[in-house]
Amino acid sequence: MSNDTWIADSYAKINLGLHVLDRLPTGYHAIETGFCFLEWRDRFEVRQAREMKLELSDEEIPTDGSNLINKAIAALDRYVGLKNNYLIRVDKRIPTGAGLGGGSSNAALTLRMLNKIEEMGLSDDELIDLSRNIGADVPFFIKGKTGIGKGIGHEIEELDIQPDHWIVACYPNKQSSTAEAYKYCVPNPDPDFDLKKTLTKEPIDEWQYTLFNDLEQAVFPRIHVSGNLKDQMYEFGALYASMTGSGSAVYGIFEQDFVATNAYQGFLELDLPSSLTRPGFEPDYGIYRKG
Repeated sequence: MSNDTWIADSYAKINLGLHVLDRLPTGYHAIETGFCFLEWRDRFEVRQAREMKLELSDEEIPTDGSNLINKAIAALDRYVGLKNNYLIRVDKRIPTGAGLGGGSSNAALTLRMLNKIEEMGLSDDELIDLSRNIGADVPFFIKGKTGIGKGIGHEIEELDIQPDHWIVACYPNKQSSTAEAYKYCVPNPDPDFDLKKTLTKEPIDEWQYTLFNDLEQAVFPRIHVSGNLKDQMYEFGALYASMTGSGSAVYGIFEQDFVATNAYQGFLELDLPSSLTRPGFEPDYGIYRKG
């Protein structure tokens, strides 16, 4: 049994706009959304063990079969078969129920790490194919590239849309149910503004007039603090602010570093988990081994 430990980071995402276009017979929804990254991250440590075991620093998160990490392990084992068992330890920093994609990001990293550790040689497309029943955001995290997600989020058109500005993200210490957010949202098959054009052509200070997350209308009436956070982002000087995904986290995009830092520190002083992301941030998707 190898004594090596493999280490990697699992990053959060935010949604730059989110159009809910249609309610599908499968229960999913046809959407269109921009994906980009935050520096908010979980740290993975993986090593061989006598039995498969998942340990999380946040003990309130289930480690049973409902956890997307375990779903990823099971999918990979069905697809190609695992040679060994592993102890997977995750230092959780990305809040759950926040719309930050932490679970999907964890699942994607699990697939990528075990693919590398066991030298399976599976391509990104193969990993995406076997992940389709795990989570709609998993393909985005497997690719590790910003872009526009379409369909139920699986179809990614890669585009360089990571803002060249500071991003402050804040979690209001209240989880949002994805199912409820979509249940109370009214789909609109014909959005007023073109998402791709807005993200690639329009200046960020114009986004508040053309870039919308359709799920805000379903979440803010139930989680008032998320709507209040969006207002606070603008009060702190954000060029643009929005809820991410199905909530409850909210982010603001800032032009100047000291304005962003002031907002970030302000939220921390309110005991609200927050992150600060540098302009043009690119995640380090390296998987490192230590003996």
